[in-house]
Formats: sequence, structure tokens, C-alpha cells
Amino acid sequence: MSVRLLSKLAAPAPRYTSYPTAPHFHAGIDAAVYRGWLEELPDGASLSLYLHIPYCDRLCWFCACHTKQTLSYAPVQRYLEALKREIATVGAAVGRRRMVSAVHFGGGSPTLLRADDMVALSEALSSSFEIPVGCEISVEIDPSDMDEARFDALARAGMTRASLGVQDFEPAVQKAINRMQSYEQTRWAVESVRERGVASVNLDVLYGLPHQTEATLTRTLEQVLTLSPDRIALFGYAHVPWFKKHQTMIDEAALPDIAARYGQAQLAARLVQAAGYVPVGLDHFSKPSDGLAQACVEGRLRRNFQGYTVDEADALIGLGASAVGRLPQGYVQNLSATGQYERALVEGGLAVARGIGFTPEDRARSFVIERLMCDFGFSGVELRDRFGPAGKVILREAQDLAAMDEDGLFLRQGDNFVVPQEARPFVRNVAARFDTYLRNGQARHSQAI
Repeated sequence: MSVRLLSKLAAPAPRYTSYPTAPHFHAGIDAAVYRGWLEELPDGASLSLYLHIPYCDRLCWFCACHTKQTLSYAPVQRYLEALKREIATVGAAVGRRRMVSAVHFGGGSPTLLRADDMVALSEALSSSFEIPVGCEISVEIDPSDMDEARFDALARAGMTRASLGVQDFEPAVQKAINRMQSYEQTRWAVESVRERGVASVNLDVLYGLPHQTEATLTRTLEQVLTLSPDRIALFGYAHVPWFKKHQTMIDEAALPDIAARYGQAQLAARLVQAAGYVPVGLDHFSKPSDGLAQACVEGRLRRNFQGYTVDEADALIGLGASAVGRLPQGYVQNLSATGQYERALVEGGLAVARGIGFTPEDRARSFVIERLMCDFGFSGVELRDRFGPAGKVILREAQDLAAMDEDGLFLRQGDNFVVPQEARPFVRNVAARFDTYLRNGQARHSQAI
């Protein structure tokens, strides 16, 4: 592929973990609106909970998450008290007539919490929500935080899936992103969770990092594969220093160019698939027996702010500073500044900052974009039948896009529209063609490769 075409196709685009995307949320969705949305959830609705811990004891320079570094535990303790208040407030609004199907602890570094606080937070959830035995409970783990007491606390909290960030095992790359983490340290964490009955382990690997080459990435993946993770997430590093100022610590001259990033992504995918993993969506791989692979085959794969998932809950409840929730009526996001978040909860309300309500067109475009990101295609008949007039408008757009496509990214096959195999690395670019907000917005995004 020519560098010119590669540069064109890798133009900046959203990651499409939501539609409409977060830059288009607005303050018109406030605490009163959110409370009404919660109370309108029907009896028997299934819930997924996401808890955000926006603290780390080290700040990785590559990270684009909402987090801050702290060497003192006092602000973490204050934050946890506010988080427990939010759990109780939201739980009361939802009521216990709705069953929780999944819980995800993210950050930041949720494993920064002390062992007793991990248990207390889990108990606070169980006090306010109906969490059945066997509920999927996933935790993002930083191996450098961990000790035996924390592993035991996570087991007591019912963890069923552990997700660990590897990024890259090469010392020069780790130094360049301020993320020192050895293979031995990672292996110990994986073995520790498995010894406590955790059946599913996910490892995150990044390409496009400073000083990273195909040779260093190969060495990292060879080590990753010795740990036999159930899932591997292969993400492209998103360099967005205008959004995350600490990324200015990364030497841009050491970053691979577009062609090198593409080469790294393709190499990594080949290596992982050669080891027996099945591709899932744009950038995930799993063992064939894993639920992600099964959902992919059956057309049940979903995508949300945590990435690819099998979670089919009726509502995703975001808890914590900057956390995003998705309800049948729309998206809602909490205040990002921890001080403002804590004050809002102390005052007895909810900590909503913004959101967006769905229009019929939003729902139809969300369907198209999610199916593209998950299945690399969608049914024109299903689009029309499910979404009526809005679906018909988008169907005509799809027909026109397929007819005018010059790069082989988007094809019409009877009543279906597909992204062919060779164009799948550029599916974000295809999804962006159906994003009406993107056409009119001013938000900046990372490269689509």
C-alpha cells in the first residue's frame, strides 16, 4: 500500500466506543435529567456497572485516561467516601428490581486501593444493587500495585476477569513511556489471579510507541504468548498531547511514522493469530473458546467505553469521576475533576456534568457504526426495518457511499454492506462516514491506525 493512500486512510477518527462520541455531550443533560432516566428503567432491566478510580501512584506518559498521580492515600480515601455516596444514591434511584450482569473496575489504577478498601467498595455495591452469584466482575490490574493481600481482596470481591496492561516489555520503550514493568512481574500477577480461581485473563499490548520496532514488538508478543492469556487487546498508541499534557513528555521524533505503525499492527496480528487466537473486531484477539470469539461468530459482539464486550445489559451505569453511562435514553457523564465530583456527592445530589439524549437518527447511526466496528458490515434490511424513516435515510447514504467508494473500503453485497478483509484496519475511517456530528464538530482525534 502506498504511503499516500495509507496516510489518507489513517486520517484521525474517533475510536467509536460510543455514538454520538463524547466531544458532543453537552450540559443540557444534568442531574435532574439523569435521575429521571434512572427511575424510568423498567422492572427487570439488566444493568452493567463501571466504577472509575482516577488515581495512580505513577503517571504513565502514554496514558489518555482520566487519572492523576498521587503519592498520598488521603485523597483516595476522600474519593472513596464520595464514590460510596454515589453508589447509594444511584442504587436508590434504580431500585433493586434490576439485576446486575457485569461489574468493571477501571481507572486510573483500581488496584491502588488498599485491600480493605477493595472489599468495602465491593460490599457497598452489594448493599445498593442486586449482584447475583457468578456475575462477571472484571478488574484492571497494575502489577506494580499488587501484593498477596490485594490479590486475596479481589478474590473475595468475586473477580472473574483480570485485565493487565503490558504495553511493551522492551526496557528502552518502557523508559520512554515511564512504564517500567518486567515480564517476571507480569507473570507473577497472572499466576496469582489464576491461583485464586480467575478463569479469564486479558493482556493489553500497544504498538506505535516511541522507540518501538517490529523486532521489539515481536519479542514482547513472544513473551505475552507464553502467559497464555485468554484475550489480547492490541491497541495503537493514541498520541493526543493537546488533550493529555503529560504526553508532551514523549519524544515525538521517536514515534514510528504511519507506515511503521501499520507494519507493526499487521505483524502483531499475524503473530497472535499464528498462535491460535481469533480476531475479534478491530483490535482484540481471543482464544476460540472465549466468550468474545463466540459472540463474534454469533453476531452478538458489542462495543462500549471499555472496548469490545459480550455485555448486553439494558443500561450501563457509570460511577465515579468522569465515568460515562449509557441508558436507553442517552449518554451521561460525571464531573471529571475529583474535587467537584466529591462536593456534588457531599451535597447529596448526583455528579453529572453533561450528556446527550438520543434522537431516532442517533439510534440508527449508532447501530450502523457499532455493527461496522464489531462485524465489519451491516444489513440494509435490518437497518430499514428496525429504524423506519431514519434507517431509510442512512440506507440511501450507504448505497451512495458504496457506489462512490474509490479505495475499496466499503462494498455493497446484495442487501448487505461490508468492509472487505483487506480494508478492515481502516474501519474507523468507514464508520466516520456515517458520523454526522463529526462533519460539523471541531474535536481532534488520534490517527485511525
